[in-house]
Formats: sequence, C-alpha cells, structure tokens
Amino acid sequence: MSHTELPGAIEGARSRRIGVKAAAGVSCLVVLSLSCFVLRAQAIAQDSFRLRHGHPYLLFTKPDIARFKERVATEPATEKLWKSALATADQAAGSSGASARAPMEELCLAYQITGDAKYARRIQQILEQMAQRPDFSDPAMLERDPPWHSALGTGSTVYMFAIGFDSIHDFLPPERRKTLAAALTEKGLNLILEDWMSGSTRIHSLDTMGHNWWSALVFNAGIGSIAVIDEEPEARMWLAKIDEASAEWLTYSGSNLETKPASFDREGGFYESVNYADFATNQYLRYRLTWSNAFQSPEPATEPVIGKIGDFFCEVSYDLHGSPVSTLFGDGSLHATGREAVMLAWANGFHKPSYVWFLKRFRDPSDGEGEHLSPIELVYGPTDKNFAAAPSLPDLPPSKLFPDMGWAMLRSSWDKDATLLGVKSGFTWNHSHADAGSFVLFHGGDYLLVDSGGTTSYAAPQYDDYYRQSKAHNVVLFNGQAQNPEDTYFGSQLPGTVSHLMDAGDLKYVFADATGPTSWRFVRNFRHFLWIGDVILIIDDVKSFEPGQFEWTLHVGGKAKREDLDLKVAGDSASVLVRPLFPETLPGNAGLSTDYPEKMRLVERAGLKDHDSTTPDTYYSFVPSELTRRTKFMVAVTLVNDKNRTNLPKIERIQSLNMDGVRIHQNGAVTDVYLNLLADGRIRHRNANATIEGWETDAYLMALTFPEGADTTNFDAASRLFIADGSYLRRDRKVCFDSLSKVFHDSND
Repeated sequence: MSHTELPGAIEGARSRRIGVKAAAGVSCLVVLSLSCFVLRAQAIAQDSFRLRHGHPYLLFTKPDIARFKERVATEPATEKLWKSALATADQAAGSSGASARAPMEELCLAYQITGDAKYARRIQQILEQMAQRPDFSDPAMLERDPPWHSALGTGSTVYMFAIGFDSIHDFLPPERRKTLAAALTEKGLNLILEDWMSGSTRIHSLDTMGHNWWSALVFNAGIGSIAVIDEEPEARMWLAKIDEASAEWLTYSGSNLETKPASFDREGGFYESVNYADFATNQYLRYRLTWSNAFQSPEPATEPVIGKIGDFFCEVSYDLHGSPVSTLFGDGSLHATGREAVMLAWANGFHKPSYVWFLKRFRDPSDGEGEHLSPIELVYGPTDKNFAAAPSLPDLPPSKLFPDMGWAMLRSSWDKDATLLGVKSGFTWNHSHADAGSFVLFHGGDYLLVDSGGTTSYAAPQYDDYYRQSKAHNVVLFNGQAQNPEDTYFGSQLPGTVSHLMDAGDLKYVFADATGPTSWRFVRNFRHFLWIGDVILIIDDVKSFEPGQFEWTLHVGGKAKREDLDLKVAGDSASVLVRPLFPETLPGNAGLSTDYPEKMRLVERAGLKDHDSTTPDTYYSFVPSELTRRTKFMVAVTLVNDKNRTNLPKIERIQSLNMDGVRIHQNGAVTDVYLNLLADGRIRHRNANATIEGWETDAYLMALTFPEGADTTNFDAASRLFIADGSYLRRDRKVCFDSLSKVFHDSND
C-alpha cells in the first residue's frame, strides 16, 4: 500500500481533548483543531529535511568518529573499552552465523573507525540474510484476529537492518542499495506503518498498546525511515508523521474508557516499572539521537518531560553492596536500572551532573562492567573528563514524589549505605502489579523489606497466580485479598494515590491511599508512613464491608527471626526490627499465641522466591485476634545501624479512649505520636474534636517532640510539631496552631 495518506490522516482523524475549567467551576472538554500539528507535519515534509552530512546518518557519523578517535588517543579507559568492542567486532567478522545474534553496533563502529572492508562485508552478509526472509513479522502474531503483522522482534530487526545499511551505504553498489532499501521498506517499515500509524490500516492506538510496544515499533520505524531517506521518496512523509506522533506519545494522558493511565508522570517516571520504563524510553531516546545526528533541521518534537526521564532513574536507584540497583515495583529485577535510558538522555544533550554520577557507578573496573559498554555509550556517553568532574553525590532532593503514577522515594541521604524507603500506590495493569499501598526498604547497603513479585516467566501460571497479586507484596489483606485478581489484566479503574510528601530531614512523611484499587473488599485503605529519626511508623487505617480477618503482610530479603516483641530482619551488614503496636503487640518474651490469645499472631506464609517459581519462600503476616470491619495497624520499623546498635530507640505503646499512639525516645528527645480515632471518618458534619493527653485538636495524626526531661505540657518547650490533616492545636486556651482548613504541617524549633 501507499503511505502518502499519512499526513492527511492527521488532519482528518486526529484531535486533542483538553480539559479546561468553565466560569461556573465545572470541568468541560473542548476539542481543539490540530492545525498547528498538521502545519508542522506539512512544513517538515516540504522542507525535505536538511541533512547534516552524508551517510552514515544515524550512528557513528563522521563528526562523531573524529571526536571518538581523539578520545581513544587521549583517554586510556576509552582506548581499553574500544579495544574490547573491536575484539567483539573481529569475532563477528570471522563468523557467518545467524544474523539475529550478530553484534551490529560493534560491526558498524569498527567499520567507521578502521575503514576495513571485512566489517562492511560481514554487515552486508547479515543484511542479505535478513533480506531473504519473507518479512520481519512474528508468525505467532499473525494468528491473531485481526493479524498483527509486526511485533517487538519486527522493531529490533528494523533497527539492526537500518544501522547496518546506513553504515555501509557508501560501500554498497548502487543496485544493492536499492534492493536492500526495498527489503527494509517492504518487509519491515511497511508492516509497522500499516499496523501502528496508517489511518487506513492501523489496528493499534496509544490507548491499547501505547506503552512499551508502541515505542519499540514506531520509533524504530523512524530510524529505518531515516536510513532509506535517499532511496524511498515517501520516507519524509513517514518521518513527519512519526515526529508529530512522538509528542502525543510523550504526553498521552490516559483513558478512563480503556482503563489506561498516563504513560509518563509529570516528573519523568513511567508507570510500568523501572525495567519497562528503561525499555520504552530508550527506544524513543535512540530515535531522537539519530534524528539529531541526521538533520540540521527541523529539530525533533520536544516535550518538557524528556528532560526529566533520566532524573527518574537516578531517583529510584540504590547501591546494593556497591552494585547499582533500582527500586523494584512491578515486572523486572533489581538490576534493571535504566542505565541505557540515562546514557541516551545524556547523548541527547541533557548533560546533567547527576547523570554522570549515575553512569559513573557502572564504570568501576573492579566489577568488570566497564569492559562491556555498548558502542553507543562508548561514543555518545560522558567522556573521561566528564567522569572526572562527576559529583560524589547527585544534586537531587533526598525524597521525591511521582504524583501521577503513585510512587514516592524517601531517603535518609544520598550517602552510600543510606536508607531508602520506596512507596507505591498507583495503577495496576500488565507489568504494573496489584500492589497498591506496598513498600520496600533498603538500609545500610542491604535490601531488607522486599517486593517478592519481581517476575518469573510470563508463561508460568505462578506469574499471575502469585507474583502479580497482592499477597506477593507488603500490603494489608482482608480475608487473604486486597486488589481484585483481575486487575492485572483489566486494569484498576480506580487507581491508588501517593501524596503529601514532606521531608524535613529527620522527619519525613507520605500518605498512600489504596482504597480505590481495593474497593471491592475495602471501604477505607489508608497507609501513612511517618519516619522520625531511626524509626519508621507505618500506620494503616482500614475498614471493610463486613467483619473478617485483616492481616499485615511482610516480605523480607534477609534472615527473619522473632525476638521478643519484634521480628528482626538481618542482612549482610544491616538489620531492622519490625514491631507491631496496634491493634496489639506480639506476646512478650517470644510468648506463645496460645497463651495470649488477645495478642497479635506472627504467621509464616508460603510464597515463592523472586524470579524462581520452583523455589518456595516464606513471608510473614501480623494477624489480629479479632474478626472486625475496622481496625488500625501501627507498626514500627527501627533502623539498626552502627551508631545506635547499643542504644536503640525506646518505643512505648500509648492509648486512650479516642487515641492510639506511640512514644519514641531517641537521641535525647521524646516524640509522642497520636492517631485521633475520631478523625477516621466515623464522624460526619462535625469536626473530629478530641482532647488527647491535654492537647485539644482535630488533627487526624499529630506528633510532638520535646527534649528529654522537658515539660511536655508546655508547647513552648516543644522542638517540633507535625500535623497531618488538622486545623488547630491548643492547650489551656493557648493556640499552638491554627488554620481554617485542615492541612499537613511540620515545623521545628
């Protein structure tokens, strides 16, 4: 088919819906013409793309190679890495094996640097083998109705073919150029454009497959279109459409009818896990790099979120025993770090010091990783000079909220072996698990409180029966359930949220609302994280439709052992003490539940080992003795470190008629934390006025800190006041805090 209708399809079929606020305060939808986008696409096509230079257009261009040769001559580390890449290319050049395994980037780089025809001949041989295929489709996808003529393998094959063809373009005889360009177009590009872009044949939309598949197919088609721009007269039209569509992909805002969230958080995160964020964004950033390499004008379409993509991967990273890992939520692994995406963000001109800090951790000669950098990272990544100037710590806030996707990262600092608390309560679908309200904890260089639902083979029954379900995560269950098991396929129509992040150094707070995703079982499912010094309080306010069994689940990465009132979780170099406080504690002195039936029970549950569905693993539940519709969990996680190992915080459970609370003694201070039971939704049309140990307040949650020995009835002696959802605090008619609406507030001294 012809694709000349593509720009016209933009004008005839597309519009952008923008929510605006009417004068009466009612939200409405206004349909705006996309004439500006149509004009951009037409202008691009008419401009015919002003090329910077001759082939290669895509990667390892002549200016790139000139700069890289200078680096090889002056940077010993770069010279060593180049020799490793050359050895890989030499091995491939002497082979005639299956083209799918050929290291095409290494071959292309070796040919551009050395000019040795043996590399060009091997690249041509691979292209000729590819061209013999009927097409680049996936036979399994052709069985679908309607047939999918292109899949992820189509995109990667198009990319591999495109960079190889572009690299040896001048080496090929003119007739072979035409033949190979036609093969790339007919057997690869046409399949993608027909399935994903053309208005007359398209079967996909951003609302169905607009996550990582769309990126992998469409942007590789963009790279392929640049490769054949001299041979294919319609390539400019395709590029005009793809460029304009890239902006729509970056700003896709979700669909209620399709139960799809916005792909990108406003802060640069991508909701489908770090693993798939890396995959999806590096496909786009690689395409954007090739566009900038090839064309003087026009510039690629740009959206503000691009400049924050690399920040996301920095914010969710951690050094685990000296090895960079990421916060694991959803499908993937700890070692899916976003390295390629950060490197490509740098290659695209986003030269942030934090990106060099991030990438430098992968060039440590002691782990051998530096010897295996990709050719793109070698040529376009930071130089030795950049790495030498890298900051020891990133210029990033220690805590970060991703409000649209429902993630939060809270850190004690960016220092090595610091503590990182990751919280998630967002959207569930596909690679994003049924884990609303879950959390993970890194501490002292160890991964101690973990997400056991990383992944296994997607074809394994345990993948959806266990790994993606709520029980594989650190959440509150009701009668063994939290989210509807169907959410992993159909999506959670009512996503959770994470909000009200506060970081005041030694006090941090964030609120996770998991009510929406769990609303088939929960009327109320609120989780508060209040981090004070070396103690993290996790406070759950839950309510169900009928009486039943609540339980507080915990998955551990270290050795777990009951010690008196605590469950101790110890890693290689650090540990935490997990102590339930409400609705009850564990029996003291490791007492038996049969002797204390009113106390909390510690139950061992049968789970599966992360990434290993054949190996059983134990997780834990704190189980109250009573069946009820409403309860409050308050669990203290004490961070054990070298400084406090012999002087741990002292934690006391305090309670009154309308209050559950905890008193924490640490570092010469005492902090009283009060949970106002009247503010948990049981009172409507009246304020939750309570008098708690002499303090009059309507705050849902409050914490007061005093120096040890100070008069705790005198507000002037307090060193800190924290309030969550409160409008006033007073004592003996003295106003300590006043706001006409309920606010979240922290002040010290």
